[in-house]
Amino acid sequence: MTETVAPIVAARPGPAAWARLMLTEAKLVARDTSGLVVPFGLPMLIMVMNGLGSDRTPVPAFGGLPALDAYVVPMTIAMVVALIGVVNMPSFLAGYRTMGVLRRLSVTPAHPALVLVAQSVVSLVQAVTGVALALVLARLAFDLTVPRSLAGAIGVFLLAVAAMYAVGMLVAAIAPTVNAAVAIGLVLFFAFLATGGGFGGREHLPGWLADAGAYLPFGATLDLLGDCWAGLAPAPGQLVALVVTTVISGTAAAWLFRWE
Repeated sequence: MTETVAPIVAARPGPAAWARLMLTEAKLVARDTSGLVVPFGLPMLIMVMNGLGSDRTPVPAFGGLPALDAYVVPMTIAMVVALIGVVNMPSFLAGYRTMGVLRRLSVTPAHPALVLVAQSVVSLVQAVTGVALALVLARLAFDLTVPRSLAGAIGVFLLAVAAMYAVGMLVAAIAPTVNAAVAIGLVLFFAFLATGGGFGGREHLPGWLADAGAYLPFGATLDLLGDCWAGLAPAPGQLVALVVTTVISGTAAAWLFRWE
């Protein structure tokens, strides 16, 4: 007589497994020196370097705010988000592919995508913490003012994070190794800064390049945050540009991502 064996159904991880995975990711990042220096130490260093050369003289073009408030601080925030999202985070994901972590997870109930989500959440916490530390330092050391449009500044920050991280996911999707991810990420990072005003005003660039840089993630974030600090209406085209970058880069990353 043949005995019927009930099929084995793999149980998907629940909230407890998600929490444990995120905690594990946080520990792995904390054990890496760059996992702490880049998101926490570098933002404060950038803020000090940029803030020491600034004064509190009101600038009419910035709605009567000092250049530190309406330009230097937004530039620092955009720089930190770009560095963490486009360079730091993809290197961890590429490392997991190189070490075979994602391939091993593919044969377990825990889908490899869980690692991507957990790493993104941990990286987001780093970015928010790093920016918060830099802002507190600017407030204490340079008398930074609160954005006149605080809700708008928060919304732009979140939109910038989405765009930069989508680009970072695309880097992680196409980079075969950690070194390749870092190299591609750094090229994009410096290209964003060069065309977006990170190395000086865009008015020094050729017209077409300056126009393009204003709609790339760094330039758009810099302008939009500056507008929020000065209480000006943000440019709709730059908001749309961040959304388009998020959708296109995120879709391309999901289509091209290799687990092995």
